[in-house]
Amino acid sequence: MTNVVQTTLAKSVSYSGIGLHAANEVHMVMRPAPADTGIVFVRTDLPGNPAVPAQFANVTNTMRATTLEQGDAKVFTVEHLLSALNGMAVDNCIIEMDSVEPPVADGSGLTFVELIQKAGIQELSAPRRVLAVQHQHLVQEDDKFIAILPYDGFRITFTSINPHPLLGVQFLDVELDRETYIREIAFARTIAFTKELAMLKKLGLGKGGTLENTIVYDDTTCLSKLRTEDELVRHKVLDVIGDLALLGRPLQGHIVAVKSSHKLNNLLARKISEEIK
Repeated sequence: MTNVVQTTLAKSVSYSGIGLHAANEVHMVMRPAPADTGIVFVRTDLPGNPAVPAQFANVTNTMRATTLEQGDAKVFTVEHLLSALNGMAVDNCIIEMDSVEPPVADGSGLTFVELIQKAGIQELSAPRRVLAVQHQHLVQEDDKFIAILPYDGFRITFTSINPHPLLGVQFLDVELDRETYIREIAFARTIAFTKELAMLKKLGLGKGGTLENTIVYDDTTCLSKLRTEDELVRHKVLDVIGDLALLGRPLQGHIVAVKSSHKLNNLLARKISEEIK
């Protein structure tokens, strides 16, 4: 990102829908915020309107989605919305929700990008505090890993490997700015397999998923209409951008990942934060 000053929304914008996992109806309002506020979620349905900042220290669960908690405030499946804000270089925003989960919308970051475009982006007078890593960091678990290297810019190189006959190996290397985020990443939706549905239902997850807002595969075919043949790896990059937004500062570095997950993304954010300290 080339911004030298912090940004926020130019005006408030709202959207209503259901969540991906809980499937509760939710009304969300995204509001402008002063410099150094960061991204903050506010639960307007709870007494006192408790808030939780979008920071990795507030992550309490990374199974199938990212959950944030602070005091009475809890929100989950926030990664798509955070990805859109990060990808669009919006540094400060108050997100009011009257339920625990943002709307799933179309299952990608595109609806949130369009909301940001509708609101407009306002520059603030405070300088943008870019987090430029000076050392390499690596998190590895079995055959999965994610690393970051010093780099003059924000670049993500991701390899997805899946045994499904229609997926296999997908690779994407992208230099991120607003334009490439919109063009290459924002539209990519989340993925699910029919063989997982019973397990997800037992865990109370995926209740808001459809063939339109989720790419669904059975053992041999894709039941949804793909937007690109490599939509899976593009969504994986979308998730990385959202999860690393929890550092609370724009990141400068080269991310290299193979089969990474919300869990590993969050662990990398923690390693990067240790460098800051």
